[in-house]
Amino acid sequence: MNHLPLIIKREYLTKVKNKSFIIMTFVSPLVMVALIAVVAYLSQLNNDKERTIAVLDETGVLSDVFANTEHTTYTILTDTSLEIAKELTKSKEDFGLLYIEKSSDPTNVLSRVQFFSDESPSLGIMSSLEEKIEKKLSDNKLFNDGVDLEKIAASKTSITIAQETFTGEKTSKIDSYLKLAFGGAAGYLLFMFIIIYGNMIMRSVIEEKTSRIIEVIISSVKPIQLMMGKIIGTSLAGITQFAIWVLLGSVLMLVLSAILGVSITELQTPQQDIMNEAMQNPKIANEIQLGLQSFFNLPIGNLVVAFMFFFIGGYLLYSSLYAAVGAAVDNETDTQQFMMPILMPLILAVYVGIFTVIEDPHGTVSTVFSFIPFTSPVVMLMRIPFGVPIWQQVLSFAILVCTFVFTVWFAAKIYRVGILMYGKKPSYKELYKWIKY
Repeated sequence: MNHLPLIIKREYLTKVKNKSFIIMTFVSPLVMVALIAVVAYLSQLNNDKERTIAVLDETGVLSDVFANTEHTTYTILTDTSLEIAKELTKSKEDFGLLYIEKSSDPTNVLSRVQFFSDESPSLGIMSSLEEKIEKKLSDNKLFNDGVDLEKIAASKTSITIAQETFTGEKTSKIDSYLKLAFGGAAGYLLFMFIIIYGNMIMRSVIEEKTSRIIEVIISSVKPIQLMMGKIIGTSLAGITQFAIWVLLGSVLMLVLSAILGVSITELQTPQQDIMNEAMQNPKIANEIQLGLQSFFNLPIGNLVVAFMFFFIGGYLLYSSLYAAVGAAVDNETDTQQFMMPILMPLILAVYVGIFTVIEDPHGTVSTVFSFIPFTSPVVMLMRIPFGVPIWQQVLSFAILVCTFVFTVWFAAKIYRVGILMYGKKPSYKELYKWIKY
């Protein structure tokens, strides 16, 4: 008799009715949204902070480059010494003092610039100050050498190489970033899902094993059915929890934005400010428009279907290994010796995806690892946005399915013996004997 549906139902209901599962399902989005709100609020306070920087320029040629901005005010000090400027800055509680020492050699000015402050200045502030000084000194040097700065500015050119496939489809550099973002998000999501819910399956097996409930269940159910029911039931519970997280998190973010006026868009960084300025460039705006066109030209149907199949296949493959490890040990402490061989291929897949697929998605290394079943779910998901032939996707998935079937058989043999073993820490040699049994 096939008890698999009953086992799946039991595992699913046991998980979703568990108090800790219910609490974490609803508390986790609250904690996450609260953290995001705090970070957004603190970031907003940091961005709104007004700073006053005193400038003592003994050279007399750099003072005009320090123009006030929305959050930074520059106070130019003249006819004073460094020590008096320090005391004045401290008494006025200014953010800091920028001191440019006078030098007979103009080329030596850069080594005579100092910034004094009570607090350590941020990287963005220091980079901004350095950029202003460097540009002014470079222009002065060119001017002293008799170079016409207007001609240099007029001679500067920029070029954007138009990209187009042989079929006439226009693409851009933004297009590559979009593909990379989709592939990276898909691979990372699978990686985290395996880590979180694979451990849940393993702990579930260990819990039933230590409570001796398994001795009653195993008398009427085949080990492979019990293992598959546990994997599928726990997976469905995980999907339910993940869906609730996404839904509840989205609702909470909307409520938070409406009531408290805190928006995730307040998470500004210096890099985002640079991007906002770049957006005003017509050429960059055109690139973004081409990127949007490329997004709509992506094979969305292929991406969604491939994501579903490789996501499910990869998760089931690793879940069976987690279940086998749970059956082989008595507590979570003993699982450490068996977890490394499971996690290493998964970590390797992420590194290959990041450092190889990005550079050459159709290269030998990327292609080979997209067919190896323990790395293909992540690597293939990262390759598909760049255009992978259907036959390669089908072949890779077929290899993944065959490996999953073999892994289930392999794990079931460990599960069959290990599920009834107590009080002994197994070794790799003993696991080999269980497989041969």
